[in-house]
Amino acid sequence: MSEPIDSNAKPLKEKTPEALWTSPVAWLATAGGLGYAPVAPGTFGSAGGVLLFLGLSGLNLPLYALTVVTVAVVGVWASDRAELVFDKKDDGRIVIDEVAGQLITLTPVLVLAGSPVAGPLGLGIGNLTWWVLVVTGFVAFRLLDIWKPGPVRWAEQNFRGGMGVMADDLLAGVFGGVLMTLPCYGLLLHGLSGRVASAL
Repeated sequence: MSEPIDSNAKPLKEKTPEALWTSPVAWLATAGGLGYAPVAPGTFGSAGGVLLFLGLSGLNLPLYALTVVTVAVVGVWASDRAELVFDKKDDGRIVIDEVAGQLITLTPVLVLAGSPVAGPLGLGIGNLTWWVLVVTGFVAFRLLDIWKPGPVRWAEQNFRGGMGVMADDLLAGVFGGVLMTLPCYGLLLHGLSGRVASAL
């Protein structure tokens, strides 16, 4: 999966963590260095996506969506350049794709369950439950990213360059978001029914 590619102008220093201080491409593609983790860099990248989600969870939906799209677009560019830097296709150190996919998977949590930062949406969803949803979204995305069901595997195998790096994780993120809609919507209905019952 990580095949060498032809690159005639790649600074060798960009293959090391020290490159973070001199290369915007390495900094972006490795999600601020998370991709240099000695084990499971993809999991570290997803964890970075969760942390970014927590920082963004106070935004309204349009701004959050714009941020996710920006991360995805920048990710395509940075991943395309990073393949030359690391001289491998979809090098394991490139984890900005995991960041973007994780943000997509967690979108239903923000939409349907609110945020402890901005305040729950009055649906009777406690903070502990909200954190359980976030952890569930993290696990769901990791499983989909590793398993790569049908279309996700197809995207990985049929796109090239930066889009080839990003497409499968973005699609895994969409599938994860669909899965997360079920518990979030269930909690929404539960919260509403509880409020109706208490009002009667």
